[in-house]
Amino acid sequence: MTEKKETKRLPSWFKSSKGKLKATKKLATVLEAEVPNSICQEARCPNRSECFAKGVLTFMILGITCTRNCAFCSVTHGTPLPPNKNELHSILNAIEKLNLKFVVLTSPNRDDLSDGGAGHYAFIVSEIKKAYPHVKVEVLIPDFQADFKALETVIAARPDVVNHNMETVPSLYSVARRGSVFKRSLDVLKQVKVIDSSILSKSGVMVGLGEETDELIETFKHIHEQQVDILTVGQYLKPAKDNLDVAKYYHPDEFENLKVQAEAMGFPFVFSGPLVRSSYLADVVFEKTAHNGLKRILT
Repeated sequence: MTEKKETKRLPSWFKSSKGKLKATKKLATVLEAEVPNSICQEARCPNRSECFAKGVLTFMILGITCTRNCAFCSVTHGTPLPPNKNELHSILNAIEKLNLKFVVLTSPNRDDLSDGGAGHYAFIVSEIKKAYPHVKVEVLIPDFQADFKALETVIAARPDVVNHNMETVPSLYSVARRGSVFKRSLDVLKQVKVIDSSILSKSGVMVGLGEETDELIETFKHIHEQQVDILTVGQYLKPAKDNLDVAKYYHPDEFENLKVQAEAMGFPFVFSGPLVRSSYLADVVFEKTAHNGLKRILT
């Protein structure tokens, strides 16, 4: 008889506020009509209710199909469609309709494209800046397979923040980030500052995949060595039955301890907590970072 695997129970600190459900439903309706490709929906983000209640969105460009198959992610794996410039209209419409002041653009990996989709990122960023100069734009980019010309293309469009997530510790890359390379992602973060030392850079790490604490701290050090301005640390939550199981739920006190250790390394800003995601409260993180006297100042 096969032994049934025990599923870890979600701790109490992950319970969502029911008071935000109406806002979630209302904005979800807008998403279906105006922004069909929202990573908030596709990746089943646990912060959907809070962000939706505030009218904050992360837009998923370049389709909803990824050429890689990371074990922690629920985004569809397969053969993507060609880039569609018409998705810009949905994004601009949502910015207008929801009166957004800060938007995040992300995408699946597009290893099928010669530039990894960098030209499309640049197009969307440039057009947003043209239409809404006051809107701040963060790009959460893939590694572009270490094509730094592609990275230059994105940065030339003048996003306000360039984010590339390390996601996890080196020992778990072969399990959690199939098709990605730890050093390659570090090189991308390093190159951001080489191309433009004034731009804000950002990276994020998930915990709870089976990493050791000393591995996490070492990963933070590697990220800090790339002159990254903003570090986000959040709990991995299994998005679908075929994804990796949660090895551990970190207590809020443990997140606070990780924050203290990361800040001691010299990160200008660390955002650490169970429900923290790379794009969670991105506008607040940017504003606080800018007001702390870093390279960019909000206008």
